[in-house]
Amino acid sequence: MSSLLTSDPIALQVFMSETIFATADAIGVLKDNAEVLTQPHIPQQTSAHQESVAEFIFQGSKEKGILFILRYADFPYFSPEAEDAFIKTIAALKLTLADVAVVNLANAHNPNEFKRIMEFFSPKKIILLGVEPKSLQLPAIAHNSYMHGRVATVFNTFSFEEMFVDLTKKKAFWTEFKSLIQHQN
Repeated sequence: MSSLLTSDPIALQVFMSETIFATADAIGVLKDNAEVLTQPHIPQQTSAHQESVAEFIFQGSKEKGILFILRYADFPYFSPEAEDAFIKTIAALKLTLADVAVVNLANAHNPNEFKRIMEFFSPKKIILLGVEPKSLQLPAIAHNSYMHGRVATVFNTFSFEEMFVDLTKKKAFWTEFKSLIQHQN
């Protein structure tokens, strides 16, 4: 492996999902850089995503107030097939990954507390993709249904994997999702 471009442990955690064993040479390099590695990382110019690293690791942007919450233990965000379907789905409504925020609650760094999610993301529209509302201590919300709160609307739906195997779930999702996104708050 060549030189690392970052020594930020949180950034490394995001990009590396496997356990890494160090060689004697690597340990020597780490000892030489111990002072750098133990100092807190304070970005010179703090962007919205850099600020997010402290509280949540997520993909995209919080700006438009659209938040997708999922729980994929085997992937950083989506499986490859689900990511492709997700990108096509939001593109059909003239959105990109840069327009929405995606947080994976299976990431041990991300709090599974609805209050903290609301405080950090300040979303107006929340889409639960295969995440049971009860796991976030929310009231029961039927699949492809909404819960309108004071600040945000929560839309509970199936994961993309569930929709891949059942066309009726996919059609029901699309109808309600389109309505949610096109409706202005």
